[in-house]
Amino acid sequence: MRDFVDGSAFNFEQGQRARKLFAAVVLAALDDAIADDKKYGNGPEQIARWARSRDGREVLSCAGIDPNERVVKGLMEFVSKGVRTSVALSREESERRMAAEADEAEAA
Repeated sequence: MRDFVDGSAFNFEQGQRARKLFAAVVLAALDDAIADDKKYGNGPEQIARWARSRDGREVLSCAGIDPNERVVKGLMEFVSKGVRTSVALSREESERRMAAEADEAEAA
């Protein structure tokens, strides 16, 4: 029984590692679309085309993201903001966003 539990835990950890790997691929696709948006102005269309493609849907599914139209719209909105994923995920950006929201709440 103990071997089964150890094997299940190992398989779960392997699955989590694979999910993180596919999430990194999604982040790279977002960065590529942001770069395309800055260079050519078609970033949201690029990420939408990728997310709706068979490969894109497969990568999103493997990353633990349900590849539906709501997700595609969210990805397009993120790309249109033009903030790189490394910046958006940083602590400084999060603190800046929280401060901006607090300022808006005080103004209201």
